[in-house]
Amino acid sequence: MAKYDASSIKVLKGLEGVRKRPAMYIAGLGPDGYHQLLFEILDNAVDEALAGYAGEITVTLHQDGSASVEDDGRGIPVDVMPGEGRPAVEVIYTELHAGGKFDAGAYKVSGGLHGVGASVVNALSEWTEVEVFREGRSYRIAFARGTVKEPLREVGRLRGKKTGTRVRFKPDPAIFGEQSFDYRRVRRRLREVSFLAGGLRIHLHDERTGKQETFFDKGGVASFARALAEGEKPLYEKPIRLAGKSGEIEVEVGLLHTSGYNTEILAYANLIPTKDGGTHVSGFRSAYTRALNQYAKKAGLEKGKGPKPSSDDLLEGLFAVVSVKLPQPQFEGQTKGKLLNPEAQTAVAGVVYERLLEYLEQNPKVGRLIYEKARRAAQAREAARKARELVRRQNPLESDDLPGKLADCQTEDPDEAELFIVEGDSAGGSAKQGRDRRFQAILPLRGKILNVEKANLEKALKNNEIRAMVAAIGAGIQGTAGDAHFDLDAVRYRKIILMTDADVDGSHIRTLLLTFFYRYMRPLIEAGYLYIAQPPLYRLRVGKRVEYVYDDADLERRLAELKGKNVEIQRFKGLGEMNPDQLWETTMNPETRILKRVTIEDALEASETFEELMGAEVAPRRRFIEENARFAELDV
Repeated sequence: MAKYDASSIKVLKGLEGVRKRPAMYIAGLGPDGYHQLLFEILDNAVDEALAGYAGEITVTLHQDGSASVEDDGRGIPVDVMPGEGRPAVEVIYTELHAGGKFDAGAYKVSGGLHGVGASVVNALSEWTEVEVFREGRSYRIAFARGTVKEPLREVGRLRGKKTGTRVRFKPDPAIFGEQSFDYRRVRRRLREVSFLAGGLRIHLHDERTGKQETFFDKGGVASFARALAEGEKPLYEKPIRLAGKSGEIEVEVGLLHTSGYNTEILAYANLIPTKDGGTHVSGFRSAYTRALNQYAKKAGLEKGKGPKPSSDDLLEGLFAVVSVKLPQPQFEGQTKGKLLNPEAQTAVAGVVYERLLEYLEQNPKVGRLIYEKARRAAQAREAARKARELVRRQNPLESDDLPGKLADCQTEDPDEAELFIVEGDSAGGSAKQGRDRRFQAILPLRGKILNVEKANLEKALKNNEIRAMVAAIGAGIQGTAGDAHFDLDAVRYRKIILMTDADVDGSHIRTLLLTFFYRYMRPLIEAGYLYIAQPPLYRLRVGKRVEYVYDDADLERRLAELKGKNVEIQRFKGLGEMNPDQLWETTMNPETRILKRVTIEDALEASETFEELMGAEVAPRRRFIEENARFAELDV
């Protein structure tokens, strides 16, 4: 037995613990955690802007893989800290829980990791350089993997009144492997911040490509709501802004109602995205419903036949941004996915109820449009409820009521069961013959399913292919406002695999399917149950050896490697061209196949993409085609 005494206890000094267990401090070691390093430094700069000391931020993605953030704020203090004997900037970057965010006088509101962010970024970076500009002088300090490499020194005098901080760092490949900053992901975050901190100018420069952009918007959350609803037809022209203060909490909400069926509510606390919602979202939902019902009662809009709109009916077609700024935010988890402060719920509820009721009374035409839209949603909901009963399963593992074309699997364990949703009867036939029937089920679809971006739930449930998928999966279906008619625990298969041809038509069908799952079965994506199969595009025979190639770029590379050899090339125009053995070997065998898990990185990006390509408005789709036509490849 291993010895266990005092000598077995190890104390990790300084930032050793961060490097030893980085996932305790950031969102993992994948792209989320990698980009969080940059966003933590950005949050520090934004805090200076929220405090009223900075008006401009520059983010640069450098060619060497590093990134830098510069602001024109006060500059990190460089004087020696009492009791520490070291400059404040050194302590901030080498000690956990050190910073100005613990002193109410330094920052009224702040985001970031509350004194953990700067030191965590430093600990997880190969190197970090900090330049400070204050009191007419410039200073520099450098670190390597969390320890001081070059002590703080004054490097020059400044002309004019320049102040601020510039931080440049390179994430440590020993921690993160070979990753790089994704321009689109960084751009999305900067765009968010420019909306939420209206009037803050943010520059983005990518030295790797030469691309530069500036984000600046005075419209705040109202402009954000309009951007979120791009591609939808608005019920009224000007987005609604509701703002107020309750104690020390500032509340700002942007709303825009559309004629469509989709609902998006993005929430932020001190400009930090809270993707799992929290007390501020609860306060918004309850006050929003209460204000609309109160207005409808006073205006006599409740009279008439038909069901009374529910809270979900009132939310249908709504795009909203809820932003709160509060002194001491409490989050669930280190990555701040959910706000917990009960006072935020009270503050948001009070401001939204008061301001929305006031707005509706001053704009009765808009009030009527919103309530009439909700009434139509209630009527559609009632019709959809009846249709839903036809597709809802009593027991998720019984084979009764399953669609006739489903070839079910033998296992009744959802963790083992896989459902392949296959394009076309021909490919479905090959898949049924090639599968392992113990755990693989096959559901062939005929042609392109309904574009649910242009249809409501009632219409969607009348579509045979959609009804077949809902019945096979067995968990019900979710309304676009996020109503609770979906039971994730009732899912019959915890691997649902979209298997379409590797061509343009297959890509289109896959997009339609993804749109359906995003709008009506989003919990499947969030739980990690949805996958995309990767069938090969080519079959190569070199002598007696056979191998498969998955795209044109891979084909060119492989042909270059096989130069001088006699290579026989077969191009698969569709899954139906493969015999069952080939389909099993390349696309269905867990030992050899390639699957891509479908994830939702960001609600805003997903919403924009689906609405732009699949929505009712033609102009955004035309613009996308014009801007991206040069990237398309013809399938001849």
